Amino acid sequence: MLQNNDQFLNEEYQALQEPSKKTTLLKILAKGFMQIVLMALVLGIAFAATMRLVNTKPEIAKRPIFPTVYTVDTVSANLETVKPVFSLYGEVLAGRSVELRSLVSGAIVLVSDKLKSGGKVEQGEVMLEIDPFTYDGQLREAKANALETQGRLEEASTRVRLEQSRLQGALDQLELAKSDLARITQLRARGTATEKQLEERKLILSQRSLAAEQSEINIEAENAKIRQLQATAERLEWKIEQSVRDLENTKLLAPFSGTIRSSSAEVGKLANANDIQVSMYQSDTLEARFVLTNEQFGRLQADDSGLIDRSVEVIWNVGGINYSFPGSIDRIGAEIASARGGVEVFATIGTAAHSVTMRPGAFVEIKVPDRAYKDHIILPDSALYHGDTVYVVEEGELAERKVSLAAFDGDSVLIASGLQQGEEVLITRISEISAGLKVRKEGDPDPVRKNKPEGAEASGKPVSANTEAN
Repeated sequence: MLQNNDQFLNEEYQALQEPSKKTTLLKILAKGFMQIVLMALVLGIAFAATMRLVNTKPEIAKRPIFPTVYTVDTVSANLETVKPVFSLYGEVLAGRSVELRSLVSGAIVLVSDKLKSGGKVEQGEVMLEIDPFTYDGQLREAKANALETQGRLEEASTRVRLEQSRLQGALDQLELAKSDLARITQLRARGTATEKQLEERKLILSQRSLAAEQSEINIEAENAKIRQLQATAERLEWKIEQSVRDLENTKLLAPFSGTIRSSSAEVGKLANANDIQVSMYQSDTLEARFVLTNEQFGRLQADDSGLIDRSVEVIWNVGGINYSFPGSIDRIGAEIASARGGVEVFATIGTAAHSVTMRPGAFVEIKVPDRAYKDHIILPDSALYHGDTVYVVEEGELAERKVSLAAFDGDSVLIASGLQQGEEVLITRISEISAGLKVRKEGDPDPVRKNKPEGAEASGKPVSANTEAN
């Protein structure tokens, strides 16, 4: 019974809820419809307002289309005699340098105070001295041997004179013996002399002849001894000269006035013969070594004045200051400097008016005057396009000119032909360069805009031909 009552109540409750759900759904649909209507109304009003603004927009005058006009710089082409200057770089060398070696060995007993790097020495000045004791003794011994030999030579000469005197006496006795033999021979022929007397005279003649021959032999022997002694005397004379030179070589003298580069000499140090003791250079004979390219070398060689003795300017930058030195080309290198791409040249550096002293090893700039080019035009290298083309300004437009180049001079180029006197040559770089391009010089009026239509606005800037200003 209770279960039936509960079922009846549930059915009644569900029946009451169904009309409420239907009412909520209708409300949601009505609200959505109103939002759609409101949105359509707003869009319609906005569209109508936009169309009215567009239809009532005032007409704006369009700007005329102008081609691009470039503001450029130009120079006037002038025929003149041009003498370029090569700006080269090189190194300063000592024109005369030497490494002095000890010619004798021994302990060093004296070293000059100037014998240090950068020290100045005068020609003939003693830089160091080696102990002369041994070499002084050698000289004395050589002189004593020479005196002894000279005494022997005089003794031999005396013996020769003695033998010559004996020879003369023997010859006189020989002549007497010959006369006596001739007389005895005549007496024997007449029978007044005996055979014994004749034989005795012949024996005497033989003895006298033998004595004369012996004297001659003795003289020859003594003369041979004299020649031997003379040779010994010559050898000893050379020994004396050698000893004198060795004694002099114990002092190392400066061969010229110059600057010490380095030295290893110290008092008490044992110096061996042929050891390098001092390195020095002559400070007033400096040179600049640099390289000319094959083209530069050919141009200078073709000049009437040639290359040798050509004046140059050597510039040494020290502490941001350029010091100039006069110079002249002295010689050309023995071989082509293939590794450096040209011909090696040496120029002597002269004395400058200032007090700055050049040093070997300095990196310098060398200004070398080129040959003279008559009736040529010099332009900045920025004027040259494609290696053989320049552009001139004619009535506000560019015109192309093919030119022939003579040479380059730093940032300039020499034109031999292809331009006329007075033509205005473009020197401003333009990437899209071509003949007919509109240009104007700084400060000149725009050739395109000066005749613009009435009402056109001026902006002062070039406008591309393919665009339109708003």
